[in-house]
Parts: sequence; structure tokens; C-alpha cells
Amino acid sequence: MTINNYSLDVVIPCYNEEDTIPHTIPQLSSFLEGLSKTADIKMNSFKLILVDDGSKDTTWQLIEKLAASHPIQGVKLSRNYGHQNAMLAGLSKSVSEVVLTIDADLQDDLNAITDMLTAYQAGAELALGVRSSRGNDTAFKRNTAIIYYKIMKALGVNIIEDHADFRLMSRKSLNALLDHEEFNLFLRGIIPSIGFPTSIIHYERQDREHGETKYTLRKMLSLAINGITSFSVAPLRLVTALGLVVSVFAFLTALWAILIRTLYFGHAVPGWASTILPILFLGGIQLLSLGIIGEYVGKIYLEVKKRPRFIVEKILDRR
Repeated sequence: MTINNYSLDVVIPCYNEEDTIPHTIPQLSSFLEGLSKTADIKMNSFKLILVDDGSKDTTWQLIEKLAASHPIQGVKLSRNYGHQNAMLAGLSKSVSEVVLTIDADLQDDLNAITDMLTAYQAGAELALGVRSSRGNDTAFKRNTAIIYYKIMKALGVNIIEDHADFRLMSRKSLNALLDHEEFNLFLRGIIPSIGFPTSIIHYERQDREHGETKYTLRKMLSLAINGITSFSVAPLRLVTALGLVVSVFAFLTALWAILIRTLYFGHAVPGWASTILPILFLGGIQLLSLGIIGEYVGKIYLEVKKRPRFIVEKILDRR
């Protein structure tokens, strides 16, 4: 199947990107303009959907300025809702046959967009950008990523290793995604699970040239926890298994204590260290278990309230 004459929307979440978008948006616009004139690519038009996720700097003013000379639709959120929700806000405004998501820093290789569009034209409903290596990451980030993906796989979560938010979706795939109504929507897990024909596009991630990353360690940990608790009940089952193990351990300890008292004629061994150790051990297990259960209860609490994932304050569209 060959697809011709389609339009493309590019969704770009922005949070405090005043040092970045004056450079990257013209670069991206120029690249797509050239791509639309390529014989092998049947894209006839494109639009950049820039989502200001409650920035504290002049990001929105720059979006307004850039919209005067580039095909831009601006979406300003009322406050900071987080990267994933900002991306969803942009996706919900897309009306084209194809939509691409990419970060504002353009560390994702633009040349991979050509491969994604080619895959779409050949029949793929999803084209997922996957990093070929993590050579430009710090050792800490590289190792924690390895651990994270191993944990996710052990928990049975269907997640594409080294795929972040650089992807292309057909209208059919986007509609399927937007049918999901969860408040905490983990896109990196939901999108591969849609099940439509998918193409994996490998690329080399570039170094960041402008500005600084806004994805702090706290945000990365929050995203990781959200991914685990959104797709697996394994942690809850682990708590159950842990409870059984501790119960057996407590029973054996009690049996041992009875034997000690019997063998030593009613006198316990002086300085028996296990008097306090089991208390500390059980206390730690209980707190850990409550924390895991609380994480799930918190997610249920957010879901049942059915509050909006984001609130749009303003829309700019000068096309």
C-alpha cells in the first residue's frame, strides 16, 4: 500500500525553552520544507504545534513571534502539567493524517523523520524512534536506564527499549491513543501496546546545542514509577509474597525461641540480638508495603476524580 498527499503535524512540548526554540524551530521548519519537495516523500503540507507547558520565561512570546514566519499553532497551558500531558495537549489539537512528536531541543536526528515518513507511506501505522546507543549519556543515566528497562521487562510491561517520545503516528493510531481516558497516561507504554503495524527506526541521538535539559532526576524517577504502576500489579503481588515470607520467618523464629527456652531450662540466651532486629525488619517491610500500596491508591484517587489532564489557556493559529 502506497500513501500519497498527506499533511503532517509536529507536536513539540516546550517548558522554559527560550534559549532553544529560536534556533531549533527555524531549523526544523526548514528541514520539513525541504522534505516536502522531495519526490519520494508525499507530504504536501506541515504544521508545528508548540505547546507551552506553563513556562516561567519568554517561551510563549517567542512562539508568538515565530508564528509570524513559520507554520505554527501555539497552545498555551494554564500551568505546568508535565511533559507527557503537554504532549497529549498537542496531540489532541492535531487534525492532519500524520502526527510526529519530538522534543524542542532537537537532539533526536531529523533525518530519521524521512525514514518514519517512508515507513508510513509503506503501510506502518506507527514509526518509533529508537536510539542506537547511549554513548553521549552520563554513566549514571546509562546504567539507571539499563536497570529501568530490565525491571519493566521483569514486570511484564511491553515497552520498547531506548524509545522515548520521538515517534510518528497515523491518524488511526492517534485516535486509538486518544480513546484512552486515564489521568496518568504513560505514553511510552500505551503507544506500543496499541497493536497496529509498527516500524522501528534506529537513529543516533545528538548532543544538546542550546539551553539545558528540563528533565531533572526527580522527573525521571516520577516517570519511571508512573510507568511501573500504570502497567503492572506485580509490585502488589510482590508485597503479598513478601508478607508470606516474613510470616514464615516469624513462625520459625518463634519456634526457635521456644526450643532455646526449653534447652536452656527457661533461660534465654543473654544479649539475644534478635530481640530488636525482627522489629526493625518487620517495621521496614511494613513501611515499604504501605508505600507501594499507597502509590496504587493514589493513582486510583486521581482517576476517580476525573479531573482534566490539562487546561488550555490560549491557542494561537495564524495559518
